[in-house]
Amino acid sequence: MSYGIPAAEPSAQVPVCPRHPDRPSYVRCQRCGRPACPDCQRAAAVGFQCVDCVNETKRTTPAVKSVYGGAVTTGRPLVTFGIIALCALMYVLQWLVPDEWIYQNLAFANIFAAPEFGQFEPWRMLTAAFLHSQGFILHIVLNMYMLWIFGQALEPLMGRARFLALYLISAVGGSVGYLALTPGYEPGVPLTGVVGASGAIFGLFGAMLLVQRHRGGDTRQLWVLIAINGVIGFVVPQIAWQAHLGGLIAGGLCAAVIAYAPRGPRQGLIQAAGLAAVLVLLIAVSWVKVTTG
Repeated sequence: MSYGIPAAEPSAQVPVCPRHPDRPSYVRCQRCGRPACPDCQRAAAVGFQCVDCVNETKRTTPAVKSVYGGAVTTGRPLVTFGIIALCALMYVLQWLVPDEWIYQNLAFANIFAAPEFGQFEPWRMLTAAFLHSQGFILHIVLNMYMLWIFGQALEPLMGRARFLALYLISAVGGSVGYLALTPGYEPGVPLTGVVGASGAIFGLFGAMLLVQRHRGGDTRQLWVLIAINGVIGFVVPQIAWQAHLGGLIAGGLCAAVIAYAPRGPRQGLIQAAGLAAVLVLLIAVSWVKVTTG
């Protein structure tokens, strides 16, 4: 008697990852039910989701925005820390690069009326804000401390892009203030360069003041802080109060644009146009001063 060998039953099909067909995948996405290999799995509130479902959720979920239209971010204020790091780097380079090359090429001064000192170089209006006095270390220390304090408050509230625009325009505003309120070059009078982030810092003062008023907060301490720093600019020699005033006004204008732009889908566009208008205004003031002396 012969005995037949029973045929083997077909084995169940092994699930494979759709993105990597050569990989068996026994874990399925909690959303779409497809298999997902370890490289395509993303932890979810319950179980795992595949990377395609995670990306689709990101595309379809509206970004959380602050009251001023900026994307809500968590963690450290990266723009604030980045500016502090750049200022610290430039301060070190001021000591390391010979012949004061950085100061000579990046500091700002009213040279538009002195052809022998070269032509008007508008980029100095911004680069000067990243340099500081080598003879007074508290210059950079106090400025960076104020930037750290106010940056941690304003950057998360406005969003990184808006805060960066506020800071840079305020820095330019400080130089424009110095340009507009300082007499032009006079032959025989030593030409002094202007450096420091004070104009931009005063821009943060003005921005915080306006934001606090817009949100219904108490502004008395800010007024005291601005008054004290303003008086110091007149009392302590070699401090450009003109830059402080220019930065304060520019920062206040930028904050007004950001805070009072109507909320909605066009909020960001209106804010961008308003910030551009502030910058154009600063350019116009500079042009008038440069051409009329």
